[in-house]
Amino acid sequence: MRLATYNVEWFASLFDQNNELINDDSWSGRYDVTKRQQINALGRVFRAINADAIMIIEAPNSGSVQSTKDALENFANHFNLRQNQALVGFENDTQQEIALLYDPKKMQVSHDPKGFESTELGARNAPRFDSVFKVDLDTDGQPDLVTFSKPPLEVAMRAATGETFRLIGVHAKSKAPHGAKNKEEEISISIANRRKQLAQCIWIRQRVDTHLSDGENVIVMGDFNDGPGLDVYEELFGQSGVEIVLGNNADKAMNLYDPNAAAAFTARIGAMPTTSRFYNHRTKTYLNALLDYIMVSNTITQTLAPHWKIWHPFDHPKCFNKPKLRKALLLASDHFPVTIDLAMP
Repeated sequence: MRLATYNVEWFASLFDQNNELINDDSWSGRYDVTKRQQINALGRVFRAINADAIMIIEAPNSGSVQSTKDALENFANHFNLRQNQALVGFENDTQQEIALLYDPKKMQVSHDPKGFESTELGARNAPRFDSVFKVDLDTDGQPDLVTFSKPPLEVAMRAATGETFRLIGVHAKSKAPHGAKNKEEEISISIANRRKQLAQCIWIRQRVDTHLSDGENVIVMGDFNDGPGLDVYEELFGQSGVEIVLGNNADKAMNLYDPNAAAAFTARIGAMPTTSRFYNHRTKTYLNALLDYIMVSNTITQTLAPHWKIWHPFDHPKCFNKPKLRKALLLASDHFPVTIDLAMP
Protein backbone atom coordinates (compact mmCIF):
# COMPACT_ATOMS: atom_id res chain seq x y z
CA MET A 1 0.00 0.00 0.00
CA ARG A 2 1.27 3.46 -0.89
CA LEU A 3 0.28 6.61 1.01
CA ALA A 4 1.27 10.16 0.14
CA THR A 5 1.19 13.67 1.50
CA TYR A 6 1.16 16.58 -0.94
CA ASN A 7 0.80 20.31 -0.35
CA VAL A 8 -0.74 21.76 -3.53
CA GLU A 9 -0.18 25.50 -3.72
CA TRP A 10 -3.33 27.45 -4.65
CA PHE A 11 -5.34 24.34 -5.48
CA ALA A 12 -8.51 26.30 -4.63
CA SER A 13 -7.93 28.81 -7.45
CA LEU A 14 -8.30 26.04 -10.05
CA PHE A 15 -12.05 25.56 -9.38
CA ASP A 16 -15.10 27.71 -10.04
CA GLN A 17 -18.11 28.24 -7.77
CA ASN A 18 -19.61 24.98 -9.07
CA ASN A 19 -16.49 22.99 -8.06
CA GLU A 20 -15.54 22.46 -11.69
CA LEU A 21 -11.99 22.86 -13.00
CA ILE A 22 -11.22 26.19 -14.69
CA ASN A 23 -9.16 24.60 -17.44
CA ASP A 24 -8.13 27.73 -19.36
CA ASP A 25 -5.13 29.97 -19.94
CA SER A 26 -5.89 32.49 -17.20
CA TRP A 27 -3.27 32.84 -14.48
CA SER A 28 -3.33 30.44 -11.57
CA GLY A 29 -2.35 31.44 -8.04
CA ARG A 30 1.18 30.25 -8.87
CA TYR A 31 3.59 32.80 -10.32
CA ASP A 32 3.80 32.71 -14.13
CA VAL A 33 1.77 29.48 -14.35
CA THR A 34 -1.62 29.27 -16.05
CA LYS A 35 -4.51 27.26 -14.66
CA ARG A 36 -4.32 24.84 -17.57
CA GLN A 37 -0.60 24.29 -16.99
CA GLN A 38 -1.04 23.67 -13.27
CA ILE A 39 -4.05 21.38 -13.76
CA ASN A 40 -2.26 19.24 -16.35
CA ALA A 41 0.87 19.15 -14.20
CA LEU A 42 -1.12 18.00 -11.18
CA GLY A 43 -2.78 15.28 -13.23
CA ARG A 44 0.61 13.98 -14.33
CA VAL A 45 1.98 14.08 -10.76
CA PHE A 46 -1.01 12.31 -9.22
CA ARG A 47 -0.80 9.58 -11.85
CA ALA A 48 2.95 9.22 -11.38
CA ILE A 49 2.89 8.82 -7.60
CA ASN A 50 -0.03 6.36 -7.98
CA ALA A 51 -0.77 6.31 -4.25
CA ASP A 52 -3.70 4.46 -2.72
CA ALA A 53 -4.44 7.57 -0.67
CA ILE A 54 -3.09 11.13 -0.77
CA MET A 55 -3.33 13.49 2.18
CA ILE A 56 -3.80 16.79 0.36
CA ILE A 57 -2.66 19.88 2.20
CA GLU A 58 -4.14 23.15 0.91
CA ALA A 59 -6.99 21.24 -0.71
CA PRO A 60 -9.74 23.17 -2.55
CA ASN A 61 -12.05 25.44 -0.59
CA SER A 62 -15.27 24.57 1.20
CA GLY A 63 -17.81 27.30 1.86
CA SER A 64 -21.38 28.36 1.29
CA VAL A 65 -21.32 27.11 -2.30
CA GLN A 66 -17.98 25.39 -2.78
CA SER A 67 -17.21 21.83 -1.67
CA THR A 68 -13.75 20.35 -1.16
CA LYS A 69 -15.14 16.85 -1.64
CA ASP A 70 -16.93 17.69 -4.91
CA ALA A 71 -13.93 19.62 -6.29
CA LEU A 72 -11.45 16.81 -5.60
CA GLU A 73 -13.74 14.14 -6.98
CA ASN A 74 -14.29 16.24 -10.11
CA PHE A 75 -10.51 16.57 -10.43
CA ALA A 76 -10.13 12.79 -10.07
CA ASN A 77 -12.81 12.11 -12.66
CA HIS A 78 -11.21 14.57 -15.09
CA PHE A 79 -8.01 12.51 -15.06
CA ASN A 80 -9.71 9.15 -14.51
CA LEU A 81 -7.76 8.60 -11.29
CA ARG A 82 -8.44 5.48 -9.27
CA GLN A 83 -8.21 7.69 -6.15
CA ASN A 84 -11.68 9.07 -6.83
CA GLN A 85 -13.25 9.50 -3.39
CA ALA A 86 -12.50 12.38 -1.02
CA LEU A 87 -12.78 12.66 2.75
CA VAL A 88 -12.84 16.00 4.56
CA GLY A 89 -12.81 16.74 8.28
CA PHE A 90 -13.47 20.02 10.06
CA GLU A 91 -13.80 22.76 7.45
CA ASN A 92 -12.00 26.08 7.91
CA ASP A 93 -12.22 29.62 6.55
CA THR A 94 -8.73 29.87 5.01
CA GLN A 95 -9.56 28.36 1.58
CA GLN A 96 -6.93 25.72 2.40
CA GLU A 97 -8.59 22.54 3.59
CA ILE A 98 -7.03 19.22 4.56
CA ALA A 99 -8.51 16.28 2.67
CA LEU A 100 -7.81 12.64 1.84
CA LEU A 101 -8.23 11.53 -1.77
CA TYR A 102 -8.31 7.74 -1.84
CA ASP A 103 -9.03 4.56 -3.79
CA PRO A 104 -12.21 3.05 -2.28
CA LYS A 105 -11.22 -0.38 -3.57
CA LYS A 106 -8.12 -0.31 -1.38
CA MET A 107 -9.55 0.97 1.89
CA GLN A 108 -12.46 2.18 3.97
CA VAL A 109 -12.01 5.52 5.71
CA SER A 110 -13.97 7.82 8.01
CA HIS A 111 -13.43 11.15 9.73
CA ASP A 112 -12.97 10.08 13.35
CA PRO A 113 -12.07 13.06 15.57
CA LYS A 114 -10.98 12.31 19.13
CA GLY A 115 -11.00 14.40 22.29
CA PHE A 116 -13.81 16.43 23.79
CA GLU A 117 -15.06 19.81 22.58
CA SER A 118 -13.66 22.42 24.95
CA THR A 119 -15.18 25.73 25.96
CA GLU A 120 -13.60 28.99 24.83
CA LEU A 121 -11.54 28.84 28.05
CA GLY A 122 -9.61 25.91 26.59
CA ALA A 123 -8.45 22.56 27.91
CA ARG A 124 -4.98 21.21 28.71
CA ASN A 125 -5.52 17.58 27.72
CA ALA A 126 -5.85 17.20 23.95
CA PRO A 127 -9.31 18.58 23.26
CA ARG A 128 -10.90 18.03 19.87
CA PHE A 129 -8.84 19.67 17.14
CA ASP A 130 -11.55 22.23 16.36
CA SER A 131 -11.54 23.36 20.01
CA VAL A 132 -9.17 25.43 22.19
CA PHE A 133 -5.92 24.14 23.71
CA LYS A 134 -4.52 25.72 26.87
CA VAL A 135 -0.75 25.61 27.39
CA ASP A 136 1.91 27.81 29.01
CA LEU A 137 4.84 27.91 26.60
CA ASP A 138 6.67 30.98 27.90
CA THR A 139 6.52 29.84 31.55
CA ASP A 140 5.05 33.14 32.72
CA GLY A 141 2.32 31.42 34.66
CA GLN A 142 -0.31 32.58 32.20
CA PRO A 143 -1.61 29.89 29.85
CA ASP A 144 -1.87 30.63 26.15
CA LEU A 145 -5.08 29.74 24.33
CA VAL A 146 -4.29 28.07 21.01
CA THR A 147 -6.48 27.09 18.08
CA PHE A 148 -5.90 25.55 14.66
CA SER A 149 -6.78 27.70 11.67
CA LYS A 150 -6.67 24.37 9.81
CA PRO A 151 -7.74 21.60 12.25
CA PRO A 152 -5.90 18.32 11.58
CA LEU A 153 -7.83 15.63 9.74
CA GLU A 154 -8.17 12.46 11.84
CA VAL A 155 -8.86 9.37 9.76
CA ALA A 156 -9.80 5.88 10.82
CA MET A 157 -8.65 3.66 7.96
CA ARG A 158 -9.15 -0.03 7.32
CA ALA A 159 -7.16 -1.46 4.42
CA ALA A 160 -8.77 -4.02 2.13
CA THR A 161 -6.36 -6.56 3.62
CA GLY A 162 -7.80 -5.93 7.09
CA GLU A 163 -5.10 -3.82 8.78
CA THR A 164 -6.26 -0.68 10.57
CA PHE A 165 -4.50 2.66 10.84
CA ARG A 166 -4.90 6.05 12.46
CA LEU A 167 -3.97 8.85 10.05
CA ILE A 168 -3.58 12.46 11.18
CA GLY A 169 -3.25 15.04 8.41
CA VAL A 170 -1.47 18.20 9.55
CA HIS A 171 -0.94 21.74 8.31
CA ALA A 172 0.78 23.45 11.23
CA LYS A 173 1.11 27.17 11.77
CA SER A 174 3.52 29.01 9.48
CA LYS A 175 6.35 30.82 11.25
CA ALA A 176 6.83 33.43 8.51
CA PRO A 177 6.48 37.01 9.86
CA HIS A 178 3.78 38.12 7.43
CA GLY A 179 2.73 41.75 7.93
CA ALA A 180 5.91 42.88 9.70
CA LYS A 181 6.73 46.54 8.99
CA ASN A 182 10.22 46.59 10.48
CA LYS A 183 12.87 44.35 12.05
CA GLU A 184 11.39 44.61 15.54
CA GLU A 185 7.95 43.52 14.33
CA GLU A 186 9.55 40.73 12.29
CA ILE A 187 11.22 39.34 15.42
CA SER A 188 8.08 39.68 17.54
CA ILE A 189 5.81 38.03 14.96
CA SER A 190 8.32 35.25 14.27
CA ILE A 191 8.58 34.34 17.95
CA ALA A 192 4.80 34.47 18.43
CA ASN A 193 4.25 32.27 15.37
CA ARG A 194 6.86 29.75 16.53
CA ARG A 195 5.21 29.64 19.95
CA LYS A 196 1.85 28.85 18.37
CA GLN A 197 3.38 26.29 16.01
CA LEU A 198 5.01 24.49 18.94
CA ALA A 199 1.76 24.56 20.92
CA GLN A 200 -0.05 22.96 17.99
CA CYS A 201 2.60 20.24 17.85
CA ILE A 202 2.27 19.58 21.60
CA TRP A 203 -1.46 19.23 21.06
CA ILE A 204 -0.93 16.75 18.22
CA ARG A 205 1.62 14.84 20.30
CA GLN A 206 -0.89 14.41 23.11
CA ARG A 207 -3.29 12.81 20.65
CA VAL A 208 -0.51 10.58 19.30
CA ASP A 209 0.33 9.43 22.84
CA THR A 210 -3.23 8.18 23.29
CA HIS A 211 -3.17 6.17 20.07
CA LEU A 212 0.28 4.72 20.77
CA SER A 213 -0.78 3.71 24.27
CA ASP A 214 -3.59 1.73 22.65
CA GLY A 215 -1.08 -0.04 20.37
CA GLU A 216 -2.51 1.41 17.15
CA ASN A 217 -0.77 1.87 13.80
CA VAL A 218 -0.27 5.65 13.73
CA ILE A 219 0.72 7.82 10.76
CA VAL A 220 1.09 11.59 11.10
CA MET A 221 1.54 13.26 7.73
CA GLY A 222 1.52 16.72 6.23
CA ASP A 223 3.18 20.12 6.23
CA PHE A 224 4.66 21.13 9.58
CA ASN A 225 6.17 24.42 8.40
CA ASP A 226 9.06 23.37 10.60
CA GLY A 227 12.12 21.23 10.96
CA PRO A 228 15.47 21.12 12.74
CA GLY A 229 17.53 24.28 12.33
CA LEU A 230 15.09 26.10 10.05
CA ASP A 231 15.18 29.44 11.86
CA VAL A 232 17.22 31.33 14.43
CA TYR A 233 14.43 31.30 17.03
CA GLU A 234 14.48 27.53 17.54
CA GLU A 235 17.09 27.86 20.29
CA LEU A 236 14.67 29.95 22.35
CA PHE A 237 12.42 26.92 22.73
CA GLY A 238 14.96 24.10 22.70
CA GLN A 239 13.47 21.96 19.95
CA SER A 240 11.43 22.03 16.79
CA GLY A 241 7.75 21.13 16.51
CA VAL A 242 8.76 18.15 14.39
CA GLU A 243 10.85 16.79 17.26
CA ILE A 244 7.93 17.24 19.65
CA VAL A 245 5.57 15.17 17.48
CA LEU A 246 8.18 12.49 16.81
CA GLY A 247 8.81 12.13 20.55
CA ASN A 248 11.97 11.43 22.51
CA ASN A 249 10.97 8.63 24.85
CA ALA A 250 13.20 5.93 26.29
CA ASP A 251 10.44 3.53 25.32
CA LYS A 252 10.89 3.46 21.54
CA ALA A 253 7.35 2.15 21.11
CA MET A 254 6.15 5.62 22.13
CA ASN A 255 8.10 7.45 19.40
CA LEU A 256 7.31 8.07 15.75
CA TYR A 257 9.85 7.78 12.95
CA ASP A 258 10.56 9.58 9.68
CA PRO A 259 13.92 8.90 8.01
CA ASN A 260 14.06 12.31 6.37
CA ALA A 261 13.63 14.01 9.74
CA ALA A 262 16.27 11.70 11.21
CA ALA A 263 18.69 12.61 8.41
CA ALA A 264 18.07 16.32 8.97
CA PHE A 265 18.78 16.03 12.69
CA THR A 266 22.24 14.64 11.94
CA ALA A 267 23.04 17.04 9.07
CA ARG A 268 22.20 20.51 10.29
CA ILE A 269 25.20 21.73 8.34
CA GLY A 270 25.45 20.33 4.83
CA ALA A 271 23.11 18.37 2.61
CA MET A 272 19.76 17.21 3.89
CA PRO A 273 16.48 16.03 2.34
CA THR A 274 14.10 18.75 1.12
CA THR A 275 10.42 18.68 0.14
CA SER A 276 9.77 22.25 -1.01
CA ARG A 277 11.30 24.95 -3.19
CA PHE A 278 10.54 28.66 -2.83
CA TYR A 279 11.75 31.67 -4.79
CA ASN A 280 13.40 34.37 -2.68
CA HIS A 281 12.62 37.69 -4.35
CA ARG A 282 15.27 39.52 -2.33
CA THR A 283 18.19 37.24 -3.21
CA LYS A 284 16.79 36.14 -6.61
CA THR A 285 17.53 32.53 -5.71
CA TYR A 286 15.59 29.42 -4.70
CA LEU A 287 15.35 28.20 -1.13
CA ASN A 288 14.88 24.49 -0.46
CA ALA A 289 13.39 23.30 2.85
CA LEU A 290 12.24 20.11 4.55
CA LEU A 291 8.65 20.86 5.62
CA ASP A 292 6.62 17.76 4.73
CA TYR A 293 6.77 14.54 6.69
CA ILE A 294 5.25 11.08 7.05
CA MET A 295 5.86 9.94 10.62
CA VAL A 296 4.96 6.37 11.56
CA SER A 297 4.68 4.35 14.76
CA ASN A 298 6.97 1.55 15.83
CA THR A 299 4.22 -0.97 15.01
CA ILE A 300 4.63 0.02 11.36
CA THR A 301 8.43 0.17 11.19
CA GLN A 302 8.68 -3.27 12.81
CA THR A 303 6.08 -5.10 10.72
CA LEU A 304 5.40 -3.36 7.39
CA ALA A 305 8.91 -2.54 6.06
CA PRO A 306 8.09 1.09 5.21
CA HIS A 307 9.94 2.83 2.39
CA TRP A 308 9.83 6.62 1.96
CA LYS A 309 10.36 8.68 -1.20
CA ILE A 310 10.47 12.44 -1.77
CA TRP A 311 9.42 13.16 -5.36
CA HIS A 312 11.95 15.95 -5.78
CA PRO A 313 12.47 16.97 -9.44
CA PHE A 314 16.22 17.48 -8.99
CA ASP A 315 17.23 15.33 -6.03
CA HIS A 316 15.59 12.04 -7.00
CA PRO A 317 17.08 10.46 -10.16
CA LYS A 318 13.82 8.81 -11.24
CA CYS A 319 12.13 12.22 -11.23
CA PHE A 320 15.03 14.14 -12.75
CA ASN A 321 15.51 11.62 -15.58
CA LYS A 322 11.87 11.98 -16.70
CA PRO A 323 11.69 15.50 -18.22
CA LYS A 324 7.88 15.62 -18.40
CA LEU A 325 7.49 14.55 -14.78
CA ARG A 326 10.28 16.87 -13.67
CA LYS A 327 8.57 19.83 -15.33
CA ALA A 328 5.17 18.82 -13.95
CA LEU A 329 6.52 18.70 -10.39
CA LEU A 330 7.85 22.24 -10.79
CA LEU A 331 4.63 23.60 -12.31
CA ALA A 332 2.21 21.85 -9.96
CA SER A 333 3.27 23.27 -6.58
CA ASP A 334 6.06 24.73 -4.49
CA HIS A 335 6.00 21.50 -2.46
CA PHE A 336 6.76 18.00 -3.71
CA PRO A 337 4.90 14.80 -2.80
CA VAL A 338 6.24 12.46 -0.14
CA THR A 339 5.20 8.81 -0.34
CA ILE A 340 5.51 5.79 1.89
CA ASP A 341 5.18 2.20 0.70
CA LEU A 342 3.99 -0.38 3.21
CA ALA A 343 4.51 -4.10 2.64
CA MET A 344 1.03 -5.33 3.49
CA PRO A 345 0.54 -9.04 4.19
